[in-house]
Amino acid sequence: MTDPTPSDVALELERLRGVVEVGFARVDGALALLVQRNDQTDRLLADHEQRLDDLERARWPLPSLAALVALAALLVSVWQTVAH
Repeated sequence: MTDPTPSDVALELERLRGVVEVGFARVDGALALLVQRNDQTDRLLADHEQRLDDLERARWPLPSLAALVALAALLVSVWQTVAH
């Protein structure tokens, strides 16, 4: 086996450097895309949380409303009983 010449070694190192740079560029692009998607997901999640908070705040107080209807029914039945 013959020893490679220094120019062959330098050429091969330059080729490897190019391959590594292309790989890093690809990884950087994929990472940037993931960061962008993560930011979009965070914004969407914050929007959904805000909408859910608004819905929870604006919902009908059903237990209180049921208690008021029951009290009104009790008052009407007492009034009917006393009136007769």
